[in-house]
Amino acid sequence: MREAPEQPIFGPENAKLDPPNPPRIKASRSIAKAISWRVVGTIDTLILSYLLITYLGPLLGMEHTKGEALQAASYIAITEVATKMVFYYLHERLWVWLTWGTSVVNGKRKETVARSTTKTATWRTIASLDTMFLAWFFTGNIGTAISIGGLEVFTKLILYFFHERIWSNLPFGIVHDPDVRVN
Repeated sequence: MREAPEQPIFGPENAKLDPPNPPRIKASRSIAKAISWRVVGTIDTLILSYLLITYLGPLLGMEHTKGEALQAASYIAITEVATKMVFYYLHERLWVWLTWGTSVVNGKRKETVARSTTKTATWRTIASLDTMFLAWFFTGNIGTAISIGGLEVFTKLILYFFHERIWSNLPFGIVHDPDVRVN
């Protein structure tokens, strides 16, 4: 029995398979997603950093008062607002360019769960490396940095997946123009 060919990652190889008028994703949508995710992500980082610096720090040879731990956690969280806004926007624009896992159903753009899952994994890799670097920079302790980045992998994978699923159902920034073909 003959197997069906595997779907290409970057879109149909045959132009006839391409949706006739795919919706255009505006940059404003990517910016809004970056801002909404950053609010969620920063709160998560602030809480995790504070808890780990306060309670794990002494086990790793770092003695901080609760005020010092809050200050270090705040520096990590505030700095990552800037770094991750840039990284998130670039990540989102790359995924706008990739059409894998998207379709047009009844004139509306839809994303598959597989696409959301893959976006979650790629984003989490980039973001956790950024958090670990910032935590190492502000605490001076690689063990604490790895702990913060490692724990946030789990919390943020869950938070980001649901963030993606919510946004996959929001029409904001998606332009459906049947007369114009956008690539």
